[in-house]
Amino acid sequence: MKHKTITSPAGKKIALVAHDHRKGMLVEWCQEHRDVLEQHTLFATGTTGCKVSEATNLPIKSLLSGPLGGDQQIGARISEGEIDLLIFFWDPFEPMPHDPDVKALLRIAAVWNIPVACNRSTADMLVTSNLFGESYARDIPDYAGYLKDRS
Repeated sequence: MKHKTITSPAGKKIALVAHDHRKGMLVEWCQEHRDVLEQHTLFATGTTGCKVSEATNLPIKSLLSGPLGGDQQIGARISEGEIDLLIFFWDPFEPMPHDPDVKALLRIAAVWNIPVACNRSTADMLVTSNLFGESYARDIPDYAGYLKDRS
């Protein structure tokens, strides 16, 4: 498939996701970076969104809980260009009954070429990057071109 370049805006649409044993860590991270995060639009899966919002007073568009479809809702928003960045604190030591959803979410983030942080160190690197608060160009699949070439 061919690709095209788009410009992601300075005001990012950020998805926040955390597995049960990582929710506290994500809440702490959001508290630490609250001043930066409040300049962006935040989405989150169910319980994660509630916990982060309660701890930070940040407005968050909460979706369903991950195992109930929230991971897929985030993935759909990525595919539709409604998410620019994914902060996903997942737990590599816990088995996940919804593992296929998690893999699908990470795959779709890679397909649409959005930055993904799967741990605190990477999230810290992203949020402190000069690009975090600026627009930047990124390549994405040219689906419209693909459809045009098929017909």
